[in-house]
Amino acid sequence: MKTIDILILGPEILLIIYSIIAILTASFLKSNKSYNLIFQATVIIFLISAIILYFTPFETQTNVNGIFVRDTFSKFFQILILLSVSCLLFMSKQYLQKNKLFKPEYPILIIFSTLGMMIMISSHNFLLLYLGLEIQSLSLYVVSSFRRDNYKSTEAGLKYFILGSLSSGLMLFGISLIYGSTGSINFEIISSMINYEGFFPGIVAGLVFLICGFAFKASAVPFHMWTPDVYEGSPTPVTAFFATVPKLAAVGVLLRVLFDCFGPIVESWQQVIIIISVLSMFLGSVAAIGQNNIKRLMAYSSIGHIGFVLMGVASGTDKGISAVLIYMVLYIIMNIGVFVFILNMERNGVAVTTINSLNMYNNVSKSQTLFLTILLFSLAGIPPLAGFFGKFFIFNAAINAGLSWLAVMGGIASVIAAFYYLRIVYLMYFGLSSDPLSGKMPTAHWIILSGSALLMLIGIINLYGLEKPSLLAATSLIN
Repeated sequence: MKTIDILILGPEILLIIYSIIAILTASFLKSNKSYNLIFQATVIIFLISAIILYFTPFETQTNVNGIFVRDTFSKFFQILILLSVSCLLFMSKQYLQKNKLFKPEYPILIIFSTLGMMIMISSHNFLLLYLGLEIQSLSLYVVSSFRRDNYKSTEAGLKYFILGSLSSGLMLFGISLIYGSTGSINFEIISSMINYEGFFPGIVAGLVFLICGFAFKASAVPFHMWTPDVYEGSPTPVTAFFATVPKLAAVGVLLRVLFDCFGPIVESWQQVIIIISVLSMFLGSVAAIGQNNIKRLMAYSSIGHIGFVLMGVASGTDKGISAVLIYMVLYIIMNIGVFVFILNMERNGVAVTTINSLNMYNNVSKSQTLFLTILLFSLAGIPPLAGFFGKFFIFNAAINAGLSWLAVMGGIASVIAAFYYLRIVYLMYFGLSSDPLSGKMPTAHWIILSGSALLMLIGIINLYGLEKPSLLAATSLIN
């Protein structure tokens, strides 16, 4: 391997080396002190990898024998993934310790799943993409059933495993159809063949199967059926992880495949994406209304939000991709803030996830209530919070692409979704008095909650300067 190839693969190589060291450490030094060291070191390694990636001087596409690409688009997603994982891992430590789930296997599995996501997003070859997908999936199958003595956690892991295997099979079948039609699994070669020779029925059929597989990973309708049960049954830190990072990776690799490989036939996959987008927006908005478990509510919320993301994908333009990138950044920040609050929902030392338990929570902690209110308003897309501007960019991209009717449908779905967010706010301020939650929250968690809420306010100014880098990332993908 060339020196330049090693430099390009720097973050991935670092994660692989560290994972081996972590496994050996956990195997030979079986103590709480060593486990704590692995946990802290993992957070630091993710941050170091993000820094290395940020300063990697490859702005244009540079590949390793044509199968691995490091461009501005991949860097954008991978840095966001690494920062998100480090934050989620940091805030989950206390919960895992309290619930006797503090084991070295957890951060190690998170490392491998993150590694798989990074490989997927930088894939320029279907074989490498599938390899990254399986590295991610196999780790997440175990993580989802991490609480082995709980039947709901076991059920969640089993459902995710069965349905995840099905989606991987669909993707593999789609790849085989594409290979049979083109004789290649390289994105660049397939794209050039489609551009100059047109496309065959086998390519379209293979693409549909691929989209179905990606829709499962992103929990989009009609491949969402696993999401509520897995979110409810998994330990809360795992639920927070599922709601953010894998979804981010799924969107990234979907954009990579659709635009990098099948960019010449936008019209062929655009209609499929539009249908999935509309179904996801409305099912997520309507189904969440009747939920009383906040983790199931967040599951349907994630389904609805992926519908808005797919609206930007369906636009088929660089502005649409840029809007998707901005939206995903905001979505990650908002979800981290909400889930750090959910992590601390307990009564008499017992975790509570019912929405009704938030009745008159304002009397317990005014600051937490205020910050959660800001985050929920932002998730609902209520102006002038940053979440509103995220949806605004998505709608604007759809309108500019001639999909005004889709933007109207998104607006209707957004209004419906606002109901269940406002319901939580109403209960916290005006609900009936009940047995209150403890309201206790570690300082670090309070900082994350307040910080994410304040970012929704600060983002009003210029959206953290994301417009330019997101557009550069979108341009690098299309060109």
